[in-house]
Amino acid sequence: MPETKTIAILSPGEMGSAVGRALNTRGVNTITCLDGRSQRTKELAQKAGFRDVSPLSAMVKEADLILSILVPAQAESVTREVANAIRSAGVKTPFADCNAVSPQTSYELNRLITETGSPYIDASIIGGPPSESESTRFYVSGPHTSPMQELDGMGITVKAMGNEIGKAKAIKMCYAGMTKGSTALYTALLTAAESLGVSEELNAEFEDGHKDVLRRMQGIRRTPAVAHRWIGEMEEIAATFENIGVTPSFHNGAANIYRMVAASPLGNERPEDLDPNRTLGDVIRLFAEVARRTKEEEQRR
Repeated sequence: MPETKTIAILSPGEMGSAVGRALNTRGVNTITCLDGRSQRTKELAQKAGFRDVSPLSAMVKEADLILSILVPAQAESVTREVANAIRSAGVKTPFADCNAVSPQTSYELNRLITETGSPYIDASIIGGPPSESESTRFYVSGPHTSPMQELDGMGITVKAMGNEIGKAKAIKMCYAGMTKGSTALYTALLTAAESLGVSEELNAEFEDGHKDVLRRMQGIRRTPAVAHRWIGEMEEIAATFENIGVTPSFHNGAANIYRMVAASPLGNERPEDLDPNRTLGDVIRLFAEVARRTKEEEQRR
């Protein structure tokens, strides 16, 4: 049992609830604040064994460590709320931002938290939600990572990257730039092929010479359930690359692809709602229709 006995997670969505469940099964007390959260989040929290400690000031006071696991676009606003709650509670609870944001964004989050006197941990998550078959990797960096390192082996793998804030974010930005960036590329070219009437021929070419790519393309079927999260992530990757002189254009384009996906009739789905019988072709035809409507609207303007 680690010294860090009570972990607060904001928020217990798909990833956050799975992390909480993994910790719970190993004897770690997991809490959250469900004030203002959706019914879906409340149900996920209950199923994962979280205890609701509201308001936020009560949660930060009880926690030994706070993990922020959110949609990237919410990372800064929630960090500000937590910083205010820490001040209100008069505590110095360590705070780990585990979100897919740029090193530059992490510097700002570090400032917000350290101004309260609390330690800030730069963190990122690589891999799917923890399960019996997968131990999700948490990369951590900064001078105060020991509370996170205590959780290594508790259903997650924690990898320390030294004392520099931003390092943990950097590996996430580069890794997701490939994984989710390539999914955006596949989505774009398959949508274009459908719109141009060459899907059958293109699939035959992939079947003949790139079966591994064709297999990876099957993952596009689940993108409507996550596209709303990946838009902000692509924008954070673009900002990361631009800051070091690498073009941001590819990943800004990827963000636009995920906007198209989110605008499809499937855009309101969540992972637990996915239809296992829906084919890749079914999904791509819907995306092509969104692209067609978007083009028509642009021409009318």
